[in-house]
Amino acid sequence: MAKLAPLGAVPLGDCAVYVEFSKTLDLEVNSAVQRLATMLHGRALPWIRDVVPALGGLAIHFDPDHPALSGDALTAALNTVSDCLKEGLPKPGDVLRTVEVPVCYESEFAPDLAEVAALAKVAPEEAVQLHSTSDYRVLMIGFAPGHAYMGGLSPKLAVPRRAAPRAIVPAGSVAIANDQTVVYPYAISGGWSIIGRTPLAVFDAERQEPSLFAAGDRVRVKPISRAEFQKLVGK
Repeated sequence: MAKLAPLGAVPLGDCAVYVEFSKTLDLEVNSAVQRLATMLHGRALPWIRDVVPALGGLAIHFDPDHPALSGDALTAALNTVSDCLKEGLPKPGDVLRTVEVPVCYESEFAPDLAEVAALAKVAPEEAVQLHSTSDYRVLMIGFAPGHAYMGGLSPKLAVPRRAAPRAIVPAGSVAIANDQTVVYPYAISGGWSIIGRTPLAVFDAERQEPSLFAAGDRVRVKPISRAEFQKLVGK
């Protein structure tokens, strides 16, 4: 992989800076950005409130009034990132966490499965097998709290986003578009093709860890029946 270097930084409002490393999705850059975010968290700099990794960059949220933040926040963020890169990022280690997600692919939960299978030129059963046997990695959390973008989708299922998005997608819906898959954390709008649903509560603000997923998680899918889905609802 080429040496990681920031392309630049831009403000995100008055209290955050986005440092970009790639304008397109590069899985090696994405992995390095996640390790950089972990490194920045570990430094526990008093003026940094949070570090949020994205697909090809990271957002540094800061306290603009903190005395430890001297000068321009953009410059401070870039200097901090540069210091980490000079020190050297931690090597990719063992998988820290694997999340198993039960998914029911029955027609009532998968309104777009037949269409996806037709576009992929496979039978619906093969589409289910392709989706459920892939190893996924959470690339970032975005769009909405707990909404995980996962890479690792089979190229055969790389269908485009739907021409007309739905105003409401049910919570737990499993959907695909291009080379990624997602699980909708609650009922929100969305334009991806829905091929299944999980009974898990993907996001719960009352939990100690509200989101089921975090950037860098490995995700495995377990196909389940309608009866199993009903047993697991709410657990």
